[in-house]
Amino acid sequence: MIGQRLEVRQGQGLVITPQLQQAIKLLQLSNLELDAFVEAELERNPLLSRVESEASAEQTDAPDTHSAESEIQFQDGVAQGGESALDAPSDAVYDAAPGEQNEVRTEAQPGLSDWSRAGSGGGFENEDHDRPDKQETTLSEHLQAQAALVGFNPSDHAIALILIDSVDEGGYLRADLAEVAERLGVSNDRIENVLACCQGFEPTGVMARSICECLTLQLVERNRFDPAMAALLDNLDLLARRDLVALRKLCGVDHEDLTDMISEIQGLTPRPGAGFGSEPAQTVIPDVFVRSDPAGGWKVELNSDTLPRLLMDKRYHAEISASARSDGDKVFVADCAAQASWLVKSLDQRARTILKVSSEIVRQQDAFLAFGVEFLRPLTLKVVAEAIEMHESTVSRVTSNKYIATPRGVFELKFFFTAAIQSSDGGATHSAEAVRHRIRSMIDAEDVTGEVLSDDRIVEILQETGIDIARRTVAKYREALRIPSSVERRRMRKAA
Repeated sequence: MIGQRLEVRQGQGLVITPQLQQAIKLLQLSNLELDAFVEAELERNPLLSRVESEASAEQTDAPDTHSAESEIQFQDGVAQGGESALDAPSDAVYDAAPGEQNEVRTEAQPGLSDWSRAGSGGGFENEDHDRPDKQETTLSEHLQAQAALVGFNPSDHAIALILIDSVDEGGYLRADLAEVAERLGVSNDRIENVLACCQGFEPTGVMARSICECLTLQLVERNRFDPAMAALLDNLDLLARRDLVALRKLCGVDHEDLTDMISEIQGLTPRPGAGFGSEPAQTVIPDVFVRSDPAGGWKVELNSDTLPRLLMDKRYHAEISASARSDGDKVFVADCAAQASWLVKSLDQRARTILKVSSEIVRQQDAFLAFGVEFLRPLTLKVVAEAIEMHESTVSRVTSNKYIATPRGVFELKFFFTAAIQSSDGGATHSAEAVRHRIRSMIDAEDVTGEVLSDDRIVEILQETGIDIARRTVAKYREALRIPSSVERRRMRKAA
């Protein structure tokens, strides 16, 4: 029988509160995205204010800035960590309730006593910070202006604008013409005719669909496109491999003519749109600094310039709370106070978590910092997560879009996580990045030794040094490094 009845069941479930969602969101933001988020919160919440100086902090009853400085020293292979904010519970932000704002420190962002001006001094200065931004015409604007002067009818002009919207920064058309024709309800021929007209725009070669078409458009304008040149453009892969013998046969020319044709190709522009303005490139600002310690270890410090210093103005909160009369006003003030306190605490926890993860990465990769990329250890998110007693997903969020400045350069935190390659003698594993570096070093040394190493020979050399690696892995790493094969490198030597 079908009927209704009332049952009571007990179960467990995970409820993600808006506060928890905010904490997770803050954790994965880059410093630029975080700054934009904080600015929006400052405009929305009247109880939030930015700390500009120590004096302003004192005027709002904010406590002293908490130092989140961490030092890691390596003595006899053992990491020694100093007392720091790393000792705080890593997940405290997730256990607090929104109503506990009275227990939250009103200033959350840790400062660095000896790196308080990092980024504007201290060896990492951005020399272009005073230069005013230049408004450049983008490639899209340049093409749209030309489309307006051609004399298209309204529908063809609309087609042209849609095609222009599909042009990338290099000047290439990335749209599927058949899909555009179907979406707009016109014939393929009409799309092709509009495109042919647009391909006459400046710069020459723009809106091509391939490198071959781009170079063809430029050669046609120079009146240098003939059957021999067409055959050369159809076989650019042979040119990349420096197989000149096969090219001479295909083009039907002698060595001198082929040399002249190659020189013409080299004088063309493979990226016609590269000279135009685009979205402004963002300078990488490190979130963490690592510097050598005089005592013989490494010192890991947050970049205070990337940390928003916020507080909840308690005095203003008291004033508007006392003046609130209606229930709506009281609810609004209470909500602003809870959100402000939670944001301050979330930002503090974000800074602590970044520092904690970065310090563990430095501890794991101290050999890389001391001796170079060949000593980069295999490392996974799981290893770091277990070491600092955090969830693997938390470590993944922290390492996304976060950068660390080291004596060996600025790296994204994800750079330090590499796959492991087994040792042939049963010893310690090797980092894939370190193996790639060895392969490049061996091939770079060919100019000195005079020997062109095949992939099989590279495998033998690596196995002699204790690295167990397959030939296909060497080929994959070599291709990722954009290094030609041994056959192509021999041809290049002969051609030179």
